[in-house]
Parts: sequence; structure tokens; C-alpha cells
Amino acid sequence: MAGSLNKVLLIGRLGADPDIKQMVNGKSVARLSLATSQSWKDKNTGEKKEKTEWHRIVVFNEGLVNVVQQYLKKGAQIYVEGQLSTRKWKDEQSGQDKYSTEVVIQGYNSSLTMLSGKSSTEQINNNGKKTNEDISQDVSELDDDIPF
Repeated sequence: MAGSLNKVLLIGRLGADPDIKQMVNGKSVARLSLATSQSWKDKNTGEKKEKTEWHRIVVFNEGLVNVVQQYLKKGAQIYVEGQLSTRKWKDEQSGQDKYSTEVVIQGYNSSLTMLSGKSSTEQINNNGKKTNEDISQDVSELDDDIPF
């Protein structure tokens, strides 16, 4: 194989408000918890089933972190393009090595799109600028009765 590809595409809803933290270098990072769901009908019982997967999304771009902090809330539906990254860390209580796999949004091959309304979407590229400024609905007005 001549090359490789590490690309993740997800559409889902935020399970919590974004978590914004300051890194040691003074820059901000946003952590998002994204739920994707699939549903099907059980062949034996006819009962509707649903399975939800949770994804950790990490946004490193400073301009994009500011937009995430300003516009995204729990329940917001978003589309993300990023790369899978697994990091290793040590559990302070047990001393054991732990691993965490995340979708990283950083650099030119990543994006985040707010799916804000029936006819309007807003794409935010990596310099934090909006490429479609016509938002028909504020994300904070979304229903709070989302099942996650």
C-alpha cells in the first residue's frame, strides 16, 4: 500500500455543553461528547431497537474553539470531519496505563459544521471563520428532551 488515510466523518448530537479548558501553553481546547444512533426493528419481536455510540471530539484550533464555546450547547446537531488519535495516560489512583481514542479536529483536513435548522447550515473552517453566516435558528433554542 502506497499511503494511508485517517479520516472520520460523524453526524450526531452533543450529549453535554462543550468543555473548554486552558492548556499549559495558554491556548484553549474544546472537548465535545457526540452521540450517534442507529435504530432497527428486531426481526423476532418486531420491537424497535436503538443503539447509541459516544465519541470524544477534541478541537485544538483557537478560533474554532471560540466559535464552539459561543454557539454549541447540549443537544446541538453537528457534522465533524477529523482524525482518530489514541493517547496514553497514567491513572493516578491505580498507576495503570490507560488509553483514550478521540476524534481530533485540527489542521486543514478537519472541519465542524453546525446543522442548525431546516434549511440552513453553518460551516466553520479551521480559521474560525463562518462560511455561511445565515443561521435561521439559534442552537440554544433546540429541544432539551433529547434522550441522552
